Amino acid sequence: MAADLARIVKAYDVRGVVPDQWDESLAELFGAAFVQVTGAVAIVVGHDMRPSSPGLSRAFARGAAARGVDVTEIGLCSTDQLYYASGALDLPGAMFTASHNPAQYNGIKMCRAGAAPVGQDTGLSEIRELTERWMREGAPEPAATPGTITSRETLPDYAAYLRSLVDLTSVRPLKVVVDAGNGMGGHTVPTVFEGLPLTLVPMYFELDGTFPNHEANPLDPANIVDLQRRVREESADLGLAFDGDADRCFVVDERGEPVPPSAITALVAARELTRHGGSGTVIHNLITSRAVPEVVREHGGTPVRTRVGHSFIKAEMASSGAIFGGEHSAHYYFKDFWNADTGMLAALHVVAALGGQNGPLSSLVAQYDRYVGSGEINSTVADQRASLARIRAAYGDRDDLTMDDLDGLTVAASDWWFNVRPSNTEPLLRLNAEAGDEATMTKVRDEVLAIIRG
Repeated sequence: MAADLARIVKAYDVRGVVPDQWDESLAELFGAAFVQVTGAVAIVVGHDMRPSSPGLSRAFARGAAARGVDVTEIGLCSTDQLYYASGALDLPGAMFTASHNPAQYNGIKMCRAGAAPVGQDTGLSEIRELTERWMREGAPEPAATPGTITSRETLPDYAAYLRSLVDLTSVRPLKVVVDAGNGMGGHTVPTVFEGLPLTLVPMYFELDGTFPNHEANPLDPANIVDLQRRVREESADLGLAFDGDADRCFVVDERGEPVPPSAITALVAARELTRHGGSGTVIHNLITSRAVPEVVREHGGTPVRTRVGHSFIKAEMASSGAIFGGEHSAHYYFKDFWNADTGMLAALHVVAALGGQNGPLSSLVAQYDRYVGSGEINSTVADQRASLARIRAAYGDRDDLTMDDLDGLTVAASDWWFNVRPSNTEPLLRLNAEAGDEATMTKVRDEVLAIIRG
């Protein structure tokens, strides 16, 4: 097919509509290019529940095997289960998923051995270039001896490994509602939670890549309404919502109120610092709450602030030897999980923290949820640079403020801050603001929006 790879090879992965933008023939070329760029002699491949995933995954495996590389297929899995396999087997890996995108999409998340990321600067651009060349000139010559394709079950080992990283021995009986959104959480949660003193109330556990109940994107408040209602109806202790490939986890308290991912980042950071002897580096992106670095310091750790995006988090995790990292988008990264992100491990930390004391989740997380945030607000602009320049001019002559350009523009006062950063793919500016109280946050938010949209 005459695919336009510039439209489907993104900063961190491959993603597009099947079969309009890419298909199994292209997946086969991607498989061949992946093993050539990584220099692999063996790889591991997994896929989610989307209708197109098994065929694309097998085509990728064929392309790799044709180059003489042995392929281990782990079949249906979450993205963090694929990372587990890559780490435990010390093999490069490929996960076929489009995360929370609609059913007609699919994609590939790739990693090197030990779950090390593959992005534009770490091999993805070379994979794209090779694939484009072979699209023009024809597929590469197969190896004299093709590789093998074998199957392996990793779910029990993945579950056991996660549980080995969290002390769950003191968990009291809890009722937990889990909304899998018809995604891979429905596959992994029963095995990971098996044997724990939990009454599990499953929602939408049937694997269905057409997402018949709601989009598998808990970041959108509309997609957790069912979970919130069910938590209240069941008088449950907490609710958990996973995205389509189950690498992100969102938490709802016993009242059905969402717990901000920054509060979960702070809670898990405190627990990981305790587990590592009261010291260590914790990574957070620049739009997580101020509570995160505060809690890290209070527990003896060193907070390190990064740009938004998992490639920046993972790179800083590796270079600094950080024990944990968290993002506002509910991605949570662990040193003991090959610096990769796993929402399931974060969920186990929440269960352990809640089950290890007698109070409700709302009281437990209150100590970590200290500020009022705006959430991310997108504005369409004609000129991103000009809009940022107007904001800088509006605040630049005030001695009580600090500014930095780590990612977009961050302006900070003693009791509030905001960040405005441009989208890389759309004519948008993204605003996040935070303050110590609702009135101050609202005032700051509205002032900045007036400049952006004025």
